[in-house]
Amino acid sequence: MEEKLVAVLESFGYPVWRQGSPAEDETYPNDFFTFWNADSCDTSRYDGKTCGIRWEFDVNFYSNDPARTYSILESARKELKKQGFVISGKGYDVPSDVITHTGRGMCVEYLEFNQKGEL
Repeated sequence: MEEKLVAVLESFGYPVWRQGSPAEDETYPNDFFTFWNADSCDTSRYDGKTCGIRWEFDVNFYSNDPARTYSILESARKELKKQGFVISGKGYDVPSDVITHTGRGMCVEYLEFNQKGEL
Protein backbone atom coordinates (compact mmCIF):
# COMPACT_ATOMS: atom_id res chain seq x y z
CA MET A 1 0.00 0.00 0.00
CA GLU A 2 2.93 2.26 0.67
CA GLU A 3 3.85 2.13 -3.04
CA LYS A 4 0.39 3.39 -4.00
CA LEU A 5 0.62 6.28 -1.53
CA VAL A 6 4.10 7.27 -2.70
CA ALA A 7 3.07 7.11 -6.37
CA VAL A 8 0.21 9.56 -5.77
CA LEU A 9 2.45 11.95 -3.83
CA GLU A 10 5.25 11.74 -6.41
CA SER A 11 2.77 12.74 -9.13
CA PHE A 12 2.94 16.30 -7.72
CA GLY A 13 6.61 16.56 -8.72
CA TYR A 14 8.09 17.09 -5.24
CA PRO A 15 10.48 14.81 -3.35
CA VAL A 16 8.79 12.19 -1.15
CA TRP A 17 10.71 10.94 1.90
CA ARG A 18 9.97 8.58 4.73
CA GLN A 19 9.67 10.78 7.82
CA GLY A 20 13.08 11.23 9.43
CA SER A 21 15.08 9.81 6.52
CA PRO A 22 17.00 12.94 5.37
CA ALA A 23 20.47 13.23 6.88
CA GLU A 24 20.86 15.90 9.57
CA ASP A 25 23.20 17.96 7.38
CA GLU A 26 21.08 17.58 4.22
CA THR A 27 19.62 20.84 2.89
CA TYR A 28 15.85 20.88 2.65
CA PRO A 29 14.43 21.40 -0.84
CA ASN A 30 11.95 24.26 -1.15
CA ASP A 31 9.01 21.83 -1.07
CA PHE A 32 8.68 18.14 -0.15
CA PHE A 33 6.39 15.44 1.24
CA THR A 34 7.10 13.05 4.07
CA PHE A 35 5.11 10.00 5.14
CA TRP A 36 5.10 7.47 7.96
CA ASN A 37 3.19 4.19 8.18
CA ALA A 38 1.60 4.66 11.61
CA ASP A 39 -0.41 1.43 11.68
CA SER A 40 -1.69 -1.53 9.67
CA CYS A 41 -4.25 -3.54 11.60
CA ASP A 42 -6.84 -6.19 10.80
CA THR A 43 -10.31 -4.87 10.05
CA SER A 44 -12.03 -8.17 9.34
CA ARG A 45 -11.40 -11.84 9.89
CA TYR A 46 -13.19 -14.92 8.62
CA ASP A 47 -12.43 -18.51 9.61
CA GLY A 48 -9.28 -17.33 11.38
CA LYS A 49 -7.95 -15.51 8.31
CA THR A 50 -7.34 -11.80 7.87
CA CYS A 51 -9.61 -10.48 5.11
CA GLY A 52 -9.17 -6.75 5.67
CA ILE A 53 -6.36 -4.39 6.64
CA ARG A 54 -6.68 -0.74 7.64
CA TRP A 55 -3.50 1.07 6.61
CA GLU A 56 -2.82 4.36 8.40
CA PHE A 57 -0.24 6.88 7.22
CA ASP A 58 0.83 10.30 8.43
CA VAL A 59 1.43 12.48 5.36
CA ASN A 60 3.12 15.86 5.71
CA PHE A 61 4.05 18.61 3.29
CA TYR A 62 6.76 21.16 4.02
CA SER A 63 7.50 24.36 2.12
CA ASN A 64 9.46 27.57 2.37
CA ASP A 65 6.27 29.29 1.12
CA PRO A 66 3.47 29.08 3.73
CA ALA A 67 0.77 29.41 1.05
CA ARG A 68 2.09 26.31 -0.74
CA THR A 69 2.19 24.43 2.57
CA TYR A 70 -1.61 24.66 2.59
CA SER A 71 -2.42 24.53 -1.12
CA ILE A 72 -0.26 21.53 -2.05
CA LEU A 73 -1.42 19.45 0.91
CA GLU A 74 -5.03 20.26 -0.02
CA SER A 75 -4.40 19.19 -3.63
CA ALA A 76 -2.80 15.97 -2.38
CA ARG A 77 -5.78 15.36 -0.08
CA LYS A 78 -8.19 15.62 -3.01
CA GLU A 79 -6.11 13.34 -5.25
CA LEU A 80 -5.61 10.73 -2.55
CA LYS A 81 -9.37 10.63 -1.97
CA LYS A 82 -9.91 10.12 -5.71
CA GLN A 83 -7.51 7.16 -5.49
CA GLY A 84 -9.53 5.48 -2.73
CA PHE A 85 -7.75 6.76 0.37
CA VAL A 86 -9.87 7.87 3.33
CA ILE A 87 -9.06 11.25 4.87
CA SER A 88 -11.02 12.92 7.63
CA GLY A 89 -10.72 16.68 7.87
CA LYS A 90 -8.35 19.09 6.18
CA GLY A 91 -5.16 18.52 8.12
CA TYR A 92 -3.16 20.03 10.95
CA ASP A 93 0.06 21.95 11.55
CA VAL A 94 3.26 19.97 12.03
CA PRO A 95 6.60 21.28 13.30
CA SER A 96 9.52 21.82 10.97
CA ASP A 97 13.13 21.20 11.92
CA VAL A 98 14.22 24.42 10.18
CA ILE A 99 13.00 27.98 10.55
CA THR A 100 12.69 28.46 6.77
CA HIS A 101 9.90 25.90 6.33
CA THR A 102 6.35 25.42 7.58
CA GLY A 103 4.63 22.04 7.71
CA ARG A 104 1.13 20.71 7.46
CA GLY A 105 -0.02 17.11 7.87
CA MET A 106 -2.98 14.76 7.60
CA CYS A 107 -3.90 11.24 8.62
CA VAL A 108 -4.48 9.09 5.54
CA GLU A 109 -6.12 5.65 5.67
CA TYR A 110 -6.65 2.93 3.11
CA LEU A 111 -8.95 -0.05 3.59
CA GLU A 112 -7.66 -3.17 1.85
CA PHE A 113 -9.95 -6.19 1.51
CA ASN A 114 -9.43 -9.65 0.06
CA GLN A 115 -12.37 -12.04 -0.24
CA LYS A 116 -10.26 -14.91 -1.62
CA GLY A 117 -7.75 -15.50 1.12
CA GLU A 118 -5.61 -14.12 3.86
CA LEU A 119 -3.83 -10.80 3.43
